[in-house]
Amino acid sequence: MTQKEPSISLGVVGAGAMGAGIAQAAAASGIEVHLFDAREQAAKQACDAIGARLDKRVGQGKLAADEAGLTKQRLHAEGDLAGLKDCDVVIEAIVEDLGAKIGLFEQLEDLLRPEAILASNTSSIPIGALAAGRRHRGRFAGMHFFNPVPVMKLVEIIAGPDTGAAVLDQLAGLARRMGKTPVHVRDTPGFLVNFGGRAYPTEALAIVQENVATPAQVDAVMRDCHGFRMGPFELMDLTGMDVNFPVTRFVHECYFYDPRLRSTPLHRYMVETGQLGRKTGRGFFQHGEGAPDTAVEPGFDATPATAVFVHGESSLLRELASECGAQLLDSDDGRSPILVPPLGEDCTAYVCREGLDHRRAVAVDTLGDTRSRVTIMAAPGADGQLVESVGALFSGRRKVTLIGDSPGFIGQRVAAMVANLGCEMAQGGVASVEDIDCAMRLGLNYPLGPLEMADALGVKSIHLILQRLQALTGDDRYRPSQWLRRRAQLGLSAREC
Repeated sequence: MTQKEPSISLGVVGAGAMGAGIAQAAAASGIEVHLFDAREQAAKQACDAIGARLDKRVGQGKLAADEAGLTKQRLHAEGDLAGLKDCDVVIEAIVEDLGAKIGLFEQLEDLLRPEAILASNTSSIPIGALAAGRRHRGRFAGMHFFNPVPVMKLVEIIAGPDTGAAVLDQLAGLARRMGKTPVHVRDTPGFLVNFGGRAYPTEALAIVQENVATPAQVDAVMRDCHGFRMGPFELMDLTGMDVNFPVTRFVHECYFYDPRLRSTPLHRYMVETGQLGRKTGRGFFQHGEGAPDTAVEPGFDATPATAVFVHGESSLLRELASECGAQLLDSDDGRSPILVPPLGEDCTAYVCREGLDHRRAVAVDTLGDTRSRVTIMAAPGADGQLVESVGALFSGRRKVTLIGDSPGFIGQRVAAMVANLGCEMAQGGVASVEDIDCAMRLGLNYPLGPLEMADALGVKSIHLILQRLQALTGDDRYRPSQWLRRRAQLGLSAREC
């Protein structure tokens, strides 16, 4: 016989998308919910909208009618804040304004029992700042849900300076009862997901800002070679530049302008020119009827290379060239393409270091998954026809992305920065290693958590890529986290504590 869940009464203040989503998820899990909004009739309208969504799911055969009915019965639209006075937990989900939130919590403190828990769904305001003026600081915490709440499984639980351990346990239990996965997060700018999610789009923006590749090329590489469900530019167009640029700027400023969190003039330009993404019909891509297919890439007109010299010890590159039909030369014949496998270098740096003919060298990225797509680049002054012949060689068996010469190609740069920021979060104690990886998978749909990604690609390889990027660019944006450095030097997993 399963133990019955203890009864709980939940108050939600704010009937916008987040508040209504929290109310729906809670009611669906058997919790009595009292929803209030200062706007007249807003709470009732939100409950009606939730009911309509539930009825639609019933009509689609995705939800039982009696279950939908019980969920609707547990939703109570309150016309006055006093309707929440007997709640065991109250979650605030109003506008992201410090003054407005503090004013609300002052009212709630006068209204609720001293043992009732107060939680904020803020995504950016420090929990400590909200708790500072509270009379009972031990009962105050952050409980950050993700939109759309009924679908997204992650909840960040954030302690203020005085939050009691029992309160954190109760909020984590509430999240689990709602079918969510709670992660415990330090009270730091952006918390975990909004902080850790900066590397993926900002490094992609840097690549495009440098004219190395197009947004479509970056997205294709990150999807095909590194397993991301959406490319960074697709993702930015979906969330909107008016959302992702302010968050990026906020986190950058809060960390005293750490270059690892820096965005680009291009990002700001998209906001200033109203190219916000799907919501305006145009962002990094055009959207709507008649929008061009960004998946179409130009082909290679040259005759495929028949013989190549593979420089270095990359067995993967040799196997790739052979599988695509090229004869592998034992030595450089002075005429054929030279295939090179840089790690963290551009083609220029590699050929200069090795004393190779830059006109015939073509660099191939071997770090990610090359089963469906290959990324190639060449140094300035390369023989264009020869580069085309290498592209034609690979395109017989793979999709091929030809980019400008860049240290770390596309995939190495973006993956290394994602992994490095995850390591920095671990170093700073933002959350446990397990919670960092879990949050980034559930909150952002990453194929792997950042520390898992470092292990999958090789901790030493990621460290070397960053060292070389920092040396070649002179930019501390690429400085390796001390967490990463130590584990690379010791030969340990990035997840080793």
